[in-house]
Amino acid sequence: MSIPAQSSGVPDAEPDGPEGRLRRFATIWSRAIFPSTATSLTRTEFEQHLLPLVRGLSDTLHERPFDAAPAGEVGAALVAAHCTDPDALSSTLGVIDSYLVLYCGGNGPTALSTEDLRARCARMQHALAGGFTEALRQRTLAEQEAIARSALAARSDAEQALHATEARFRAVFKDAAIGIGIADLDGNVLEVNDTLTRMFGGLDNHVRSHKVNEWVHPEDSPHVWKYYDELVRGEREHYRVEKPYYRNDGTVLWTNLTVSLLRDAEGNPQYQLALMEDTTERRLLNLRLRYEATHDALTGLPNRTLFFERLEKALCADDGSRFGLCYLDLDGFKAINDSLGHASGDRLLVEVADRLQSCATAPGEMVARLGGDEFVALTTGPDTEKEVTELACRILNALGTPIRLEGRELTVRGSIGVVEGPAGERGAAEVLRSADITMYRAKGAGGNRFEFADAEADARAITRHGLTTALPAALERGEFFIEYQPLVHLGDGTVHGAEALVRWCHPQHGVLGPDRFIPLAEHTGLIVPLGRWVLEESVRQANFWQERHTDGGPLRINVNLSPTQLHHPRLVAETVDVLERSGLEPGALCLEVTESALIGADDDLLKPLRQLAEMGVDIALDDFGTGYSNLANLRRLPVSVLKLDRSFTMGMQQHPADPVDLKIVEGIVSLAHSLDLAVTVEGVETGAQAEQLRKLGCDTAQGWYYARPGAPDRIHSLLLADAV
Repeated sequence: MSIPAQSSGVPDAEPDGPEGRLRRFATIWSRAIFPSTATSLTRTEFEQHLLPLVRGLSDTLHERPFDAAPAGEVGAALVAAHCTDPDALSSTLGVIDSYLVLYCGGNGPTALSTEDLRARCARMQHALAGGFTEALRQRTLAEQEAIARSALAARSDAEQALHATEARFRAVFKDAAIGIGIADLDGNVLEVNDTLTRMFGGLDNHVRSHKVNEWVHPEDSPHVWKYYDELVRGEREHYRVEKPYYRNDGTVLWTNLTVSLLRDAEGNPQYQLALMEDTTERRLLNLRLRYEATHDALTGLPNRTLFFERLEKALCADDGSRFGLCYLDLDGFKAINDSLGHASGDRLLVEVADRLQSCATAPGEMVARLGGDEFVALTTGPDTEKEVTELACRILNALGTPIRLEGRELTVRGSIGVVEGPAGERGAAEVLRSADITMYRAKGAGGNRFEFADAEADARAITRHGLTTALPAALERGEFFIEYQPLVHLGDGTVHGAEALVRWCHPQHGVLGPDRFIPLAEHTGLIVPLGRWVLEESVRQANFWQERHTDGGPLRINVNLSPTQLHHPRLVAETVDVLERSGLEPGALCLEVTESALIGADDDLLKPLRQLAEMGVDIALDDFGTGYSNLANLRRLPVSVLKLDRSFTMGMQQHPADPVDLKIVEGIVSLAHSLDLAVTVEGVETGAQAEQLRKLGCDTAQGWYYARPGAPDRIHSLLLADAV
């Protein structure tokens, strides 16, 4: 069988282009294996034969999802091209290991990390070696069958005194490249060829001194001796197995063993014929490739692949056992990488890996590196709740000892998410996701600690993640809407304005309040376009009220401004643009900023607020009293309204009112008015509370006593209702 040659009519590719790199790889490959290839082709012609295989390897390297199996076909194609010398396989694996990522790593449609490419390359070497050896085995087995038939024919002819056939049989038996042995049905070894003798160490008497059924090995598969018994009883004609043997020096010989039953002229079982192929080198190669594919190249720890295998095995146990998992992420590792460089970061990871290994030495415990600075430790047994807690404590204690790196001592901290429970209830992916979520909960609590997984906390985190990913599309699909809560003048009970409160009509979760999604929008940066949309809709609605309700409608619209929006460079320009396009006067707009957002604010942060205030836009200090309440700081803030937090007025819902709360509110109102600031009170829920605030001199109020947030058309039809 030959490989289809590349058409000579293809123009030369650019040397640095993808095709040029493929051809360069083919040149290197052909130079490496051509001397050990039995072919009549010239080296240039042979190189053209290899070019389609190079393209196949490049495509496999970048396949999504990745599957190394096509590399096995390349190994089979080498055998078909008569590249059957062991040096051809060894040289091929060396060329792929050294040059495949270098010349083909950048040929894919999407960029992959070097670590991922190297891992794929290792698995492709494994698959190629497997394909090569399987094709060689099939070819050898075909030759074995031919030899067996020749041996039977020769032996039969010899029994009929055909001397010439006997000579031919002896030649085949003696010079065959595979081991051949003949034994009687009692297992006594009658004849062996030189190849089989060399396979067992070169001592003929060592082979002949044992019966076949004495050659047992601890790693024999369960069916080996069952098949043997069936064959000597005449119930089976042949069988094939992979079987290890001990050589005379104690080392292990691995073979592909084929045993056939030889019958006499009447069809009665007479002898057993064994054909052995030495697979020891191939097995060692497979073991090495398996190790490289399942262990982290930097730290030597088991990698994600091997860890998942062990975790799935632990979770599938049906013996009532339990498991405990610690998911570790180093705190501040990125800062170390950025400041000291990736080489130092790698040395740090190696040191951390060594310490983690020293923490998990008991039976049923293992440590693995998932990637980056993420590690996992697994323990199994009957009392894993106690064991996993002790394991997490050992890990944190081990990390607590400073690491000396680049002439300085670094203290490494870590956050650990712990999942513990009985086997058989959850899958590996679910357990690892829960551990990952819990790890981030530990990191959010300050780090350098461990937290146990909590189903409710997991569900909340998953919901938060779902809401976060759905936010951008929700804004595009128009899933947000605004409700308005009236601002009532305490002096005469008239509607003075309204606060705009954004809501999310989520397809699965229903209507969500701002507390569910505003922090997520802040974290993702979506708060800027969402805030602009709220401002545009609110100003448009306020202008509509002004035009339709000239007989005392809302004079002002209050819109909340987030800390992220405060830092946005186009805050002033976009606000001016919205007002100008709507036609609303700046004095009809009030922007509410929380007190905590302005704590320690410098002049650069206050500058846009001052510009807006100079235009006539009111600035309200929201939730006043929940921060440091630095009253002296009010003089430098460009605010015109204080919104008193509801915590100060809750004591006024009872009768008599809390005298301490009365004094605090009275003092704040007095101070605010002395600074020409209006006072608005949130959370008014009873008539007694409203009356008390009116007596204290508060200007405006909002709360359920007047109205809950609602549609804009309800603003002018308020029905006062006591909420208590």
